[in-house]
Amino acid sequence: MDIIKHYSNGEVTIVWKPDLCIHSANCFRNLPEVFDPRVKPWIQPENADSERIIAVVRACPSGALSLGENTTTEPSV
Repeated sequence: MDIIKHYSNGEVTIVWKPDLCIHSANCFRNLPEVFDPRVKPWIQPENADSERIIAVVRACPSGALSLGENTTTEPSV
């Protein structure tokens, strides 16, 4: 079973596929305020601006981290 988790700051959504993770720790080294395996949840995108998050996610060597699309729905009137 493939586990896929989504974490959003309202502007960008981080998609995490733990089965692909090779634990290089690039995310933690480059943006520890967002990616910290010592806390739950270990991904907290509200702790950094979207540009920094995008740069770190795109540098993920395994593809375990990727970017998803944010969708907003207007409330029904």
